[in-house]
Amino acid sequence: MKIEDEKWTIFWCELLDDIIFDRVEPEGVNRHLKNLSQKEVVFPDGRVGKPSLSTLKRKLKRYRRGGFAGLCRKQRSDIGKPRVTAPAVIEKAVELKKDQPYRPYQTINRFLDKEYGVSVSRSTMYRHLKDAGATRIKLGVTDKKVRKRWSRKHTHELWVGDFEEGPYVIEENEVVPTYLSAFIDCHSRYVVGARYYLRQNLPVLMDTLVRALSVHGAPRALYLDNAKVYHAQGLKRACYMIHTRLIYRTEGDPAPGGIIERLFLTIQNRFEREVRAGDILTLDHLNRALSAFLTMDYHVQIHSEIQQTPDAQYQNGLQSHRPVNLHDVLAAFMEKAKRRVNPEFSDVRLHNVFYRVDPKLRGDKVEVRYDPYGHLDAVDIYTPCGRYLGQGKRHDRENGQQAAASAQSVKARYSYLELLIREHQEQLNSQIKGIDYRKASDNRPWPFYAFANAIALAIGRKGQITAFSADELEGLKKVYNQSTAISKQMVRKAVERAPSSSLPNVIREIKELIRKEE
Repeated sequence: MKIEDEKWTIFWCELLDDIIFDRVEPEGVNRHLKNLSQKEVVFPDGRVGKPSLSTLKRKLKRYRRGGFAGLCRKQRSDIGKPRVTAPAVIEKAVELKKDQPYRPYQTINRFLDKEYGVSVSRSTMYRHLKDAGATRIKLGVTDKKVRKRWSRKHTHELWVGDFEEGPYVIEENEVVPTYLSAFIDCHSRYVVGARYYLRQNLPVLMDTLVRALSVHGAPRALYLDNAKVYHAQGLKRACYMIHTRLIYRTEGDPAPGGIIERLFLTIQNRFEREVRAGDILTLDHLNRALSAFLTMDYHVQIHSEIQQTPDAQYQNGLQSHRPVNLHDVLAAFMEKAKRRVNPEFSDVRLHNVFYRVDPKLRGDKVEVRYDPYGHLDAVDIYTPCGRYLGQGKRHDRENGQQAAASAQSVKARYSYLELLIREHQEQLNSQIKGIDYRKASDNRPWPFYAFANAIALAIGRKGQITAFSADELEGLKKVYNQSTAISKQMVRKAVERAPSSSLPNVIREIKELIRKEE
């Protein structure tokens, strides 16, 4: 019996309950049925109405003949059988599918058309193939994976990390895009680390991860995308040092990354929409707002998947805290390069920069270790076997002093590694911005802020670049990046040609002028 049919059967039994259990005398049955037909009831389909007297009599008669089962709707005698397509055609389709399980319905229809002159719709064919156990799943030849719920029993058993594009920000009168780097705890859906940056690369990943490790300790496993940045040797070394298993998402299988993708969607809908609706922010202001959103909104709201707040789930699932030695983590991210010390200048060359070392090392093979994310004023020098030799100081060959042949090797009084650790600890409480190499190489004669100010003046906006919303500045920035030929004359011409002085019309005319010049 179908569930819907059962609901209707129970409904009629409840209406006729007094008669069924002989609480109504036989001579009073008709009067009782008439009274029932005058009362409004709520039918199982939600409709409110009065059951007719004839229907009540018919239902009572069917109950007395067949009991509870007698009230059920009778099934069609041809249920499960093809009523439009000939049975022979369906049988042939099943035979063709079992003959070659990967055969698509188009190919099967070609056989059927050739033999019977008919074709069967995809849905009809699938229904009959499924009933006959002739689909790929039923035949056991599908390569579709059987999923398990993507979760963990305790906090910090697994962190999931990824990058996502963020809103535009204004930095030094430039409107630039941002990228969100985040790590989320799989068990509690608690965001252990999330910040916006001006690029997505290994230094950004390192900063986000170190911030999360310093507060929450080390996770048991780290689940990441297959992007190149996640395969960096420094990251692998750091994970082995803190005994964290590094897991990569299988190529072509995006489903396991749904946790972090869902977090990004939540941030986009509940946070970034508010950002774009207001004035454009600086990177520092944007990150402060994100931190406030996570603490005051996301972490204290009931999560639809775990049916609890991430904050509460985090605390309930916390069994242990594995503290991390940040010195080891930072050391893991140090890059290494093999070099030979120049026998004349007593220095090594790294990224077109020269570092003077102990003159006693001239001609020797050494290993240079350096922080690729810091200010490279000094590097550490090791033997190929890993024994520390000292520091290499940045110098200019042309203006440098001649090294004395009898100079004594003196152990460095100051440790560059300790300096790095102290400086990075301070950075954990500040904003990372990095160097915008794209902007440093931008030699355009007319800067963006001047372009935006000219647009504001032309369309009558007060406040110059601050007169535009975040969305409007993103649109202007994209137009500005399309061509280096944008000038005051082009803006003036676009305003004259525009049917009105609205921003969309002016942008459209500028794009048309750029296209014509190309």
